[in-house]
Amino acid sequence: MEIERILLTQAQLQTRIRELGAALSADYAEKTPVFVGVLRGAVHFFTDLTLRFPHPCQYDFVGAASYGDGTQSSGQVRLTKDVMTDLKGRHVVVVEDILDTGLTLRFVTDHLRSKQPASLKLCVLLDKPERRRANVAADYVGFTIPNEFVVGYGLDYQELYRNLPYIGVLKP
Repeated sequence: MEIERILLTQAQLQTRIRELGAALSADYAEKTPVFVGVLRGAVHFFTDLTLRFPHPCQYDFVGAASYGDGTQSSGQVRLTKDVMTDLKGRHVVVVEDILDTGLTLRFVTDHLRSKQPASLKLCVLLDKPERRRANVAADYVGFTIPNEFVVGYGLDYQELYRNLPYIGVLKP
């Protein structure tokens, strides 16, 4: 394994996700939101988070890619899957694993806003503000982390390590 150290344990992740679920439950109890997960990295976070939302809601997914095979964003974002739900007039919560450069999330949120939702909020498990290149801020943040390449709990390096139950720092 190429993991230098564990940054966030499984217990830390689950505790914080329960807190985020409670915040979303309070904010959206009467709104029947559409949770839109960003594939593929957010799958674990999306599942654990929405299981902690006890009110009616819908799920959908969008796919976007910008990394390719490296550890640096290419800066070129492309849509790989669009939502199937009509978002016009709906309350949308975008669920993403990490807010890094902000380029992917700016692309995704701009795309989803073009579908005229009543509201659009962003919930990220990890925020890495040191690397921000686009003016994007999350409404709900699990953890703010240092500028290190992390894997696990959905985050990958060359499609590996997504299945780790914790978030670890990849060896340089």
